[in-house]
This record gives sequence, structure tokens and C-alpha cells, in this order.
Amino acid sequence: MPTLSLKGKNMPASPIRKLVPYAEEAKRKGKKVYHLNIGQPDIETPQVVLDAMHNFDQRVIEYSNSEGILSYRQGLAKYYTNIGIDVKTEDILITTGGSEALLFAFQTCLNPGEEIIIPEPFYANYNGFAVSSGVKVVPVEANIKNGFALPPIEDFEKLINEKTKGILICNPGNPTGYLYSKEELEKLRDLVKKHDLYFFADEVYREFCYDGAEAHSVMSLEGIDDNIVLIDSVSKRYSMCGARIGALISRNKELIAMALKFAQARLSPPTFGQIASEAALKTPASYFKEVIDEYVQRRDILVDGLNSIPGVFCPKPKGAFYCMASLPVKDSEDFCKWILSDFDYNGETVMMAPAGGFYANKALGKNEVRMAYVLNKEALKKSIIILKEALKVYPGRI
Repeated sequence: MPTLSLKGKNMPASPIRKLVPYAEEAKRKGKKVYHLNIGQPDIETPQVVLDAMHNFDQRVIEYSNSEGILSYRQGLAKYYTNIGIDVKTEDILITTGGSEALLFAFQTCLNPGEEIIIPEPFYANYNGFAVSSGVKVVPVEANIKNGFALPPIEDFEKLINEKTKGILICNPGNPTGYLYSKEELEKLRDLVKKHDLYFFADEVYREFCYDGAEAHSVMSLEGIDDNIVLIDSVSKRYSMCGARIGALISRNKELIAMALKFAQARLSPPTFGQIASEAALKTPASYFKEVIDEYVQRRDILVDGLNSIPGVFCPKPKGAFYCMASLPVKDSEDFCKWILSDFDYNGETVMMAPAGGFYANKALGKNEVRMAYVLNKEALKKSIIILKEALKVYPGRI
């Protein structure tokens, strides 16, 4: 048998999806599984999007331009302008989800073997994108005790060497829900400018900020226009994860021109997804108000419920719809398997994402899990009860 690639062998399994066989087996045994492991909202997609799909009347489903449908890019530029982000149509490249946007960004800006610094824990697939691009992730540790605030700039600076090409953040954050302040972003701006690095920012959860907090975009930072690369997506903003439409955005003309070559190699982003995404730009503001109000209630049920369980600690996030919790267990991955395979409470159990996969440093996250508050309030209340009862009898509790 021919050997398989080293890149494939080094590709990490998703901590979000790797326990799916355990969940499927639990369902085969008749258990109801509450999926807190994945950021798939049960919020309805805006009606304007569904109407656009139902009213599709083209006789041929054509390729779009490699950079995306022009009218959609123009509409997206207006969307950004309306929220205070000054970009032009030609600064925007439409991609197959935010995932492809980040892949294109890595492939455009970094050579194999070069390094990118990322505060951890971070979105687990960043590891996979780095492996795909031959890039080395260099983590800088954020801490659950202060809610995963930005690590000291000195911690970033001591990691910078001749191979360092950029810094990547997610704001608001997945998996932590942490929202970086304007002051924190300015500190990163100054560091990026000092060392002439790329500043990659994943801002797909921009609309979801709570308790009066406000998201500040890296595109609003002055003095580093050619360094900034913005990653965006419609998946979570409009609860349309299956559309698979994202965007790579930069005022760096040379960067966009080079990224377009990667876009041309994959031909074009999905036509249906772009039609749906263009329609989503007409979503009324009332939709977001209702969604944010709902997420605040869900967050409070889950986070307050977690903190009511003896031995559990969960900082309250100010953005996105995820939280990270430390549990009184030796190994959170073992616990996440056990609660699916060996435990139920009144025929029900929960699926969580063990946090180890959200860290590059494998010594971290051993007793942490990520949960997404994307289920209805009653499901979240039941999940807290199940988790509380499970921790009472789990043999690996500490």
C-alpha cells in the first residue's frame, strides 16, 4: 500500500466533531443528546434569505467570478461602511466560508515554515489551516482566571523572531467569548507596526456583543492598512452556516491580487450561497436585537448554571456564543467520552468539546471544555442538570 502524506498525518482531528461516534452510539441506545459541542445555532435564518432562495429563477446555475458576484461585493462594502469600516468593493474577495478566507490568507502571506502567533485557546481549525499551509502556530497563553483577556504584549514580543510573519486573533472569540477592548487592539497594532507583521483578525461574531459592550474592528486601527487582513463569514451572523460564504478583506492591493490567484485555482465560491448572502444584507435590525436578547438569556442560563455546580468555573463571555469552563476532572476528553457512552440522566446526556484541541500547547486545557449556548433555554437548563448529576458519579473526578 502506498504511504500517505505527512501533512495528512499531522492534520489534527477536530475536537468539535471527533466525539461524534460516541454521540451516535448514545443515540442508537435511545439516549437524547444535547449538542453543546458545535456552534450550530437553532436561530431561524432571516426570512429575506429564505425568500431569495425560493424565488431563484435562473435557468443555469453559473460560475460566479472568482472574486465573487460583483453586486454582492458592492453590497458587502456598503454593509461595512454602515458599521464604520471603510473598505471598497475591490478590497473584498468572496470565499467558501471564513475557513477558505483564512487558508487563502495563510497561503498568500506566509511561506512554509514561517510562524504565526495566536493567543490560546483558539478556534481549533486554525491548527488545521496552519498544517494545510505549512505554517507553524506559536501560541501565547491566555488564562481562564481573567476570562482569557489579551496576554501581556511582552509575552507576544518575546516570541517574535526572523520566522514570525503575523498575529491572529478572533474577536469576539471562539472558543472563549472574550471581546478585546480598543486599548488591547491598539497594543497589538503597535506591536504589528514595530515588527512589520501581518495582523489577521477573524471577526465573524461581530454582531454578537453583550452587556453594552462593543466590537472594535482591526480595520479601524490607523497606520497599518497594508498589514491588516480581515476574515469574515455569514455563517453565524445570519444563522446560515450551510451557505458556506465568507470574505477575505484587505486594503493591501498586492495581497488581494495574489489571493485572487488562489481563488481562481478553485474557480468560484458557491453561487447559491452568494445569492443567499446578498439577500441577507437586507436583514432588518430588529432581527439582530431579538437574536442578541435571546443569546444573552441563553448565556446567563448556561454560565450561571455552570458556576452553580461545585468545582466548576466559567467566566462570563461578552461576545459570540461560546464559553470555556474548567471542570473538577482529571481529563476532560475522557469525561466527554464517558458522559456520552456510560452516563445518562432520565435517558438524556450532553455532548461537549474537550478543550485540549483548542490549544497548541498540549499541556493546557486538560480539565476544560468548550460549550456553545446555541440551544433553546429549556435544553440548556436540562443540560446543566445532566452535567451536575454526571459530575457527582464520574470516576475521574478530582
